[in-house]
Amino acid sequence: MAATVATILEEKKGLDIVVYDVADAIKVADYFVVVTGTSRPHVRAMYEDVHHRLKRLGEIHSRAEGADLGWWVLLDYSDVVVHIQQDEARDYYGLDDLYGDCPKLDWQAVEVKDTGALADA
Repeated sequence: MAATVATILEEKKGLDIVVYDVADAIKVADYFVVVTGTSRPHVRAMYEDVHHRLKRLGEIHSRAEGADLGWWVLLDYSDVVVHIQQDEARDYYGLDDLYGDCPKLDWQAVEVKDTGALADA
């Protein structure tokens, strides 16, 4: 699922997409997907696309945090937590520094469901 999220974010022109395997580091999730958006509307658009497309695949997250502001949107799918941040938020909160020692998933090498069929979501 983390690779699917990363693929959707790439299709929405997300920047610096990284999928951290945090299972051994925090025990509350298996993967953190971190992506940068170029503006509040871009962050919101990525959030909406991930939300709608995964919902059509049967995946539901808890209440989205930060969606109204578009500075840092957090989507918690239990095993996968998605962090969609503006560049300044990503620098300020430093998730890449906190989890940079965790293994990174080569999400582009993972075969995912055809998300293109869901692009009209």
